[in-house]
Amino acid sequence: MKKIIEIKNLSFYYGKQQILDNISAEFAASAITAITGPSGSGKSTFLMTINRLWEELNGATMSGRVSLFLDHEKLDIYGRDVSLSWLRRKVGMVFQIPNPLPMSIYRNLALPLRMAGLPKENFGQKVETALKQAFLWPEVKDRLRDDARTLSGGQQQRLCIARAMILEPAILLLDEPTSSLDEKAAREIESLLLTLKDQCTQLMVSHDQAQVKRVADEVMEMVAGRMS
Repeated sequence: MKKIIEIKNLSFYYGKQQILDNISAEFAASAITAITGPSGSGKSTFLMTINRLWEELNGATMSGRVSLFLDHEKLDIYGRDVSLSWLRRKVGMVFQIPNPLPMSIYRNLALPLRMAGLPKENFGQKVETALKQAFLWPEVKDRLRDDARTLSGGQQQRLCIARAMILEPAILLLDEPTSSLDEKAAREIESLLLTLKDQCTQLMVSHDQAQVKRVADEVMEMVAGRMS
């Protein structure tokens, strides 16, 4: 197994409440790993330690090490030489509820490119490529200036995946990405995730055991802040 993520002795607290308890784990590259377990067991918090999103929460503390194996290097993502902007480009995230920004479909995808400082003349092609990758281009190519919030729930989630993928991350974190969708839209997202597997490693929190069987290469269970 070629690993891309290595977790060592990871513990996490909200104030005095311990959420994650001394987790050590490894995750394979170019695979979909499902993280299952009961509600409140720490699955979503665990994802946030891999892109440091938790640092925006007051009263949260973490100990342990999270390392990524990228470009033939082992990088401690909490090391002083790792910037948040670089990390968020390498580790994208998609949330349970689709969260398109209150702007056009095009601008939802152009914004990450602009924030990354990429040449504006390349935006159009990159937006088109990302929408095609998310199987959304035929549905939106004639309405790119429309408010993204006018899309259906399934379309919004595919847009959010396209937005997460437009900077070509090595890792994609997915926090129950289909739980708010109907069955048809959920299956479309599952098909999309399978096509992305060769392009990025995916960690997906899911309560849907049938879904886990359909898409996951590996399964890890989290119970009371411990992973097995």
